[in-house]
Amino acid sequence: MKKTNLADAVRSIPGFPKQGIIFRDITTLVKDKKAFKESIDALTEKYKNKGIDIVVGVESRGFIFGSAVAYKLGAGFVLVRKKGKLPAKTISATYELEYGTDTLEIHEDAIKPGSKVLIVDDLLATGGTVKAVTGLVGQLMGKIAGIAFVIELVDLKGKEKLKGYPVYSLIKFKGH
Repeated sequence: MKKTNLADAVRSIPGFPKQGIIFRDITTLVKDKKAFKESIDALTEKYKNKGIDIVVGVESRGFIFGSAVAYKLGAGFVLVRKKGKLPAKTISATYELEYGTDTLEIHEDAIKPGSKVLIVDDLLATGGTVKAVTGLVGQLMGKIAGIAFVIELVDLKGKEKLKGYPVYSLIKFKGH
């Protein structure tokens, strides 16, 4: 069976949300059953022998990929959400956006100290969001075994904010 070119399964929308930006839309990839399966299989293959205990998914599209990867790895799944969305006691991290700041939270009992953690999100752009997530995992004394993305926008150099962590991306796009 011929493999899908996963980059071809991603819809590119020029000028969204503003001129000069090319939005990389993963909704076309996840609705394509072959491309979605191949993306989950590829992410799982990369981490199958790493002893992952917990997969952390970043709101909201990281939930789509992270939960499926956790299932296939036989790992638990933990949600990182925007402020005020989790019901139990949380810890939080605030990070810089292009215009202002945002805050992410995780339940304070989500990760046992020493757990091997894989962070999964759909897109690596500037790296600020996932850098905040690494801080949350660190506060809970989890050991980050990897950070995985479906798409990396290489020109935005987000990987530089994640130096020291093993970062993996399925698809790399130039331009933003």
